[in-house]
Amino acid sequence: MSIRHGLLALLERGQMYGYQLRAAFEQSTGSTWPLNIGQVYTTLSRLERDGLVRSLPESEAGQRPYEITDAGRADLALWFATPISRTDRPRDELAIKLALALTTPGVDVRSVVQTQRSATMRTLQELTRLKYASDRPEDLPWRLVLDAMVFQAEAEVRWLDHCEASLVRYRPAAPGHAPAPPAEAVHRADEEVRR
Repeated sequence: MSIRHGLLALLERGQMYGYQLRAAFEQSTGSTWPLNIGQVYTTLSRLERDGLVRSLPESEAGQRPYEITDAGRADLALWFATPISRTDRPRDELAIKLALALTTPGVDVRSVVQTQRSATMRTLQELTRLKYASDRPEDLPWRLVLDAMVFQAEAEVRWLDHCEASLVRYRPAAPGHAPAPPAEAVHRADEEVRR
């Protein structure tokens, strides 16, 4: 999720100033994505420059509220209507780390997998504890974010199990011979998923 669209979605609820937006963003995501106020105001400046929000006169307390424009509503509607592509997400650092561990002399890849599994299991336990801490109807947005994080952690544990099983069968290539990565195959698979 981009901060840009998060702020637009919050402004769709009504006028807010920067600190209100930061608090509402963190509340909506269950504080799983903390924002610093500088990120909020930088994003608001860009949104205003692009005509997606407009600033309103300062209040007596010196706070400047913002409101979404029609162009901002159209951009937000397009964002909600467009699926998130795997290519839009950051690279998977863990997958890259394990791929490099396999080809770096002296690295105990099984230890890397076990260390990650332990950390992911601790995270999974904490997320599960948080998930069941409250079941009030107003907590649904926060719980959905937690559910996504739980599912991602569970998937990571399953993938680490797969990595460990693959390591049992792994036979390194002869020195100086590195097979070409199947980039085209990955690209084709990604295209199939999007259809």
